[in-house]
Parts: sequence; structure tokens; C-alpha cells
Amino acid sequence: MSAGAAAAGAAVVETVEVAGARLEAARIAGPAGAPTIVFLHEGLGCLSLWRDFPARLARAAGCGALAYSRRGYGRSAPLAGGFAPDYMHREALEVLPALLDRFGIVAPALYGHSDGASIALIHAGASGRRVRALVLEAPHVFVEPESVAGVRAAVAEWEAGGLRRRLERRHADAGGAFRAWSGAWLDPAFADWNIEALLPAVRAPALAIQGEADAYGTPRQIDAIAAGLPGPCERLLLPGIGHGPHREAADRVLERAGAFLRRVLFPGQAAEPAADAGAAGAAAGRPIPASRR
Repeated sequence: MSAGAAAAGAAVVETVEVAGARLEAARIAGPAGAPTIVFLHEGLGCLSLWRDFPARLARAAGCGALAYSRRGYGRSAPLAGGFAPDYMHREALEVLPALLDRFGIVAPALYGHSDGASIALIHAGASGRRVRALVLEAPHVFVEPESVAGVRAAVAEWEAGGLRRRLERRHADAGGAFRAWSGAWLDPAFADWNIEALLPAVRAPALAIQGEADAYGTPRQIDAIAAGLPGPCERLLLPGIGHGPHREAADRVLERAGAFLRRVLFPGQAAEPAADAGAAGAAAGRPIPASRR
């Protein structure tokens, strides 16, 4: 894609070599000098599953955006094996720093969903790098019985075929991604996984978002985050919403996250209303092309 298209705010989709693996990534240019929001997907997510949400939030916040598929997901390089119990730490402390360096991104805002939210917290608390702001959607800081039950239900849905068919439309190696994710969460060695000890080291203001009907976690997760962070932490609890608030309650999440990011990233500036959802794709970057969905 041409530099002119990039400057106009279109999503530039490319394949990059990061930490020894080929990763698919999409970058949306923001206003000159504006921070970049880096999007970290869920445990079964990928670049294309964000659809137009990164472009819409970038427009609402007045920022640029970067989203990518972790190794084993989407069209990124396949995994060499399963996930070890520390797989989120490795992503946060090895791959994400290399990705930020590859794109020249300093002091980003991080928007993480589920596993991605945990990765964002680990990076903010243990990488030694500055993070300007955190938006944590359906985050995990410890393993709950509900988390394990949710993964077991996903395994049953996979074996029945429905989940497998849906994931095969999004991932080059859906089986590898699913087995790595579910295997890690159901590994007895993972039962004691807990990152609450990292929270006091996180300096970035945070917005924690949780659906009350989330099959993988409860509001205890965002309560623990708010209690453990030393700085400001806003909470958004959404009745009747499950594990994907940015899909299930997109307008409300965009409004709240956009306002939070504008306030934190541009202090002292007059808040502007978020762009109309219908105009966002044209103004702030198009959705990932259909061939990538």
C-alpha cells in the first residue's frame, strides 16, 4: 500500500519478522505525534477478529493503532508446539517489546482482550518500558473455577465441530491454536498461575471492562486489578454481556474507552465526541480487508 494511503489513515496490512517468527500485522496511521494504541487479542483471537474495532477506537481517541496476530494465530507463523504455563509472560516480555521496536513505537497505550489483557498487564508491570494507558477487556490475573469450566465447555464445542469450523475460517492452523490455548489452561501446572504480584509495579492508568455474563471469568478479576494497581483504575461492568464486550456492546465500549484514552493521553485538551460509528472506517482506517477475515 502506498505511503499516501497510509497517511490517509488506511490500515496497512503486512507480514513482519519478529522474535524469529513471521507475524501478520495491521497499522493505522494517526495524527502526527499522536500515541499508538496496540491491540492484543484474546486466546482464540487474531488480527481479523478485531474487525473494524481498532480503526473505530483509534478515531475516537485521536490515535494511531497497531494490531497483530500472535504466533500460531491468524495468518502468522504456526506454533512449533504447545504453550508452556508462562506463555503470556514470554509474549509480554520477549515478543511484544520486539514488535514495538520493529514498528518504532515508544510508550504505547495497550488494549488487551482476555489473554491479551493479561499480556498487557505483564508488559506494563515487568518489561521496564513505559506504557501510557491500559484498557483491559475481560482480563485474567488469576485462574478461577469459572475460567477452567469455560475452557472445558470450549473443548466440548470444538469436539462437536461448531467451534472448529468457525476458527478454521480465521486461522491457518486452527487446531494448533486451539490445542495450545486449551492445553495451557487445563494443564494442572497452570492452576496456580497468578500475576497479582505484578500489579503494584504498573504505573499506567487503567480502564478494566468486564461482562457480567462472561463464561471465562467473574468481576473478581477487575476488582483484584483495581485493588492491586497503585494508580487510577476505572471499572466498567456490563450486565448481560459475555466474554467479548467490544463485539457485544461495541458502542458503549467505544464511548467509554475513547473518552478514557483521550483524557489520559491528551490531558488538558478539550474532549471531542467520538466519531460516528458509520464514518469511523473511512476516517480512521478501513476494516481488515475481507480476504483476511
